[in-house]
Amino acid sequence: MAGVAVLKHVAALAERVLGGQLLDRRDAESLVAVGGDDVYDLFYWSNRIRIAMRGRDVRFCAIVAAKVGGCSEDCKFCAQSSHYSTGVDGTTFLNEQQVLDSARHAAKVGADSFGIVNSGRGPTRRELEDWLAPMMMKIAREGRTRACATLGALTPQTARFLYDCGIRRINHNLETSRRHYPNIVTTHSYEERLATLRTARDAGLSLCSGGIFGMGEDWCDRIDMLLTLRELGVDVVPINFLNPIHGTPLGDREKLPPMECLKIIAVARFLLPDKELKVAGGREVCLRDLQSWIFFAGADSTMIGNYLTTYGRKPELDHQMVRDLGLSWHTYDGGGVEPAVPRPSLGRVSHTGRHRIPILYEREVLSPAPTAGPS
Repeated sequence: MAGVAVLKHVAALAERVLGGQLLDRRDAESLVAVGGDDVYDLFYWSNRIRIAMRGRDVRFCAIVAAKVGGCSEDCKFCAQSSHYSTGVDGTTFLNEQQVLDSARHAAKVGADSFGIVNSGRGPTRRELEDWLAPMMMKIAREGRTRACATLGALTPQTARFLYDCGIRRINHNLETSRRHYPNIVTTHSYEERLATLRTARDAGLSLCSGGIFGMGEDWCDRIDMLLTLRELGVDVVPINFLNPIHGTPLGDREKLPPMECLKIIAVARFLLPDKELKVAGGREVCLRDLQSWIFFAGADSTMIGNYLTTYGRKPELDHQMVRDLGLSWHTYDGGGVEPAVPRPSLGRVSHTGRHRIPILYEREVLSPAPTAGPS
């Protein structure tokens, strides 16, 4: 197809989506084939779908890396894996006050959701009961943001415990397609990731799951992952673009060009019309001057502040970006959540030294040794 035929085809697919139909793999492949100047028409329609299905408000979310480094898993993109030499040495825990301050600051700058992120395959019982639970309960009770967590693999008991503590959304990314996954991770299976998402859903938790683009996958892999997420019924889909970390096996990969990033967002909107599409890691370094185009391409959400081991940009720049587009951002109005379990005792652990940690919104923080956290 070329010229007018392409434009008519994209418009016809968009009208089907707006009419409530779901597109299939062949439809998605035809969207991927759109190139040249026609890609702007693709963006036009992905933007129309966003407005019709998600409204004009955008959402911000924020995270804090509460436990950093020392991860046993071998995810080839990750600076926190103990398998690679990336400059992230050992394991560091933030204390309760640091996490609570980050949550309050997140709400202050407009974050709708706030996530506590832990490195590792999954939380230990001591981490959950003695360290995480008190922080999660306080964040949930205050009700300034939706309480979320990224903790790795979950058992049914762990998922129920998190819900009882006030957590309402779990992030657990698929990262890529089932076919490409063994090229990225070998220490745990794709099926384990799927099982964690199903376990979280069964416990009443909202699901946030997406992946990282630019890890050597092809468009078939990208479509596969998006269709899998649709089948799982996830609520939020983080779209990350690889920001190569020196020392990891993917550290020498070239970053995706901005227009390819935007096409990924657009195809995702056609396939997942009613889902929150959140552009997260790699936004600044991959999209560069086209960051504001993420909304025109179909995204309705982005991360504000820092990432796990890399820095984001100042929140006021994202505020200005949204205002300049004539949009506004949605703030959390869900109110506080009263946890359903008694407050556990707070365990303490002895740490020595000082740790350099990218705490939310700060460019460089030399934090005191944490006074709380599991050993």
